[in-house]
Amino acid sequence: MMDINHVRSRFIKHFDGRTGNIYFSPGRINLIGEHTDYNGGYVFPGAVDTGVMAELRPNGLNTIMCYAIDMKDRVEFKVDDPTGPRTSWARYIYGVVQEMRKLGVEVKGFNTAFSGDVPLGAGMSSSAALESCFAFALNDLFGDNKISKWDLALVGQATEHNYCGVNCGIMDQFASVFGQEGKLMRLDCRSRDFEYFPFRPEGYRLVLVNSCVKHELTGSPYNDRRNSCENVVRHIAAKYPDQHFETLRDCTWEQLEAVKAEVGDEDYKRAQYVLGEKDRVLTVCDALTKGDYELVGKMMYETHDGLSKDYEVSCEELDFLNQLARDNGVTGSRIMGGGFGGCTINLVKDEVYNKFIADVKEKYTAKYNKQPKIIDVVIGDGSRKIC
Repeated sequence: MMDINHVRSRFIKHFDGRTGNIYFSPGRINLIGEHTDYNGGYVFPGAVDTGVMAELRPNGLNTIMCYAIDMKDRVEFKVDDPTGPRTSWARYIYGVVQEMRKLGVEVKGFNTAFSGDVPLGAGMSSSAALESCFAFALNDLFGDNKISKWDLALVGQATEHNYCGVNCGIMDQFASVFGQEGKLMRLDCRSRDFEYFPFRPEGYRLVLVNSCVKHELTGSPYNDRRNSCENVVRHIAAKYPDQHFETLRDCTWEQLEAVKAEVGDEDYKRAQYVLGEKDRVLTVCDALTKGDYELVGKMMYETHDGLSKDYEVSCEELDFLNQLARDNGVTGSRIMGGGFGGCTINLVKDEVYNKFIADVKEKYTAKYNKQPKIIDVVIGDGSRKIC
């Protein structure tokens, strides 16, 4: 958890010396369920114990005065400014303000200072933490806490879409708002139904290994894969006109096999991965209920293989880290996030942890001349008021 005193001291220094209320929203990990959101499938995220902390105090004006502690940058804008600030970090706050106003919250001017400790470049969604923190705070300060948690998550998603140019799904904001300590959440991306599952892996640790690479690929690899999935759905829908198909979530293995010759090897492999991932998420849910973390790990390895070989969103560095996990007896390891760089997420037994981390640091650095970053994951609570 971040240092409240640090945020408070910066708030006092940069404004009028008076204190306000302090709020916190976390980043997130996703244990399993990758590239499934736009296919109507399941994701399995959890909130973490790092995130964004902000202090806010109404200032009696029509102006919002923001200080970004980590960047030592200050931006001001009017509550009803039709275009908003240009500074990228300030657009998240501006967007949240506008989306909350759309929901009928009478946002007034306020002063705020904020800081974050979500590791950058790790795919843990610092932007969602920022959006969720301010949505929760504005609901508390100006909305009488009348806005539902789901609507707060949707405010963050709309902020990305409408003010920041990112057409994201709902998982990141959902996890930040709804997280609970010691629990992961299975979210149905089609219906938005969700369920909590216990995650207290005694004798194991959850660890991210950041490869510290991000490959810039030509073309649109994500759009290409989405198009492949949609092409398979179109072919299945044409073959079964009496049934309704929107995404691969609606399709069965038998239906996929029925169109294999028509869709081509590449599209077939993409769809094969997605259907397999749907099954793996459900298997992990059962395994967690029974406390079977070895089965959880097996599913994580299968997901990595699918992402690497069938969906083809891995890269040499991530495959190398995954192999090191296997070589060191790590229970489970896979790519976390969109791929082409970023992190692996690893379920590691306590007795192999030190050797695994030492081996990763030594061999990855020797091969790629780049030091990987190790991030120990603690599953924490979602958006909340601190004081």
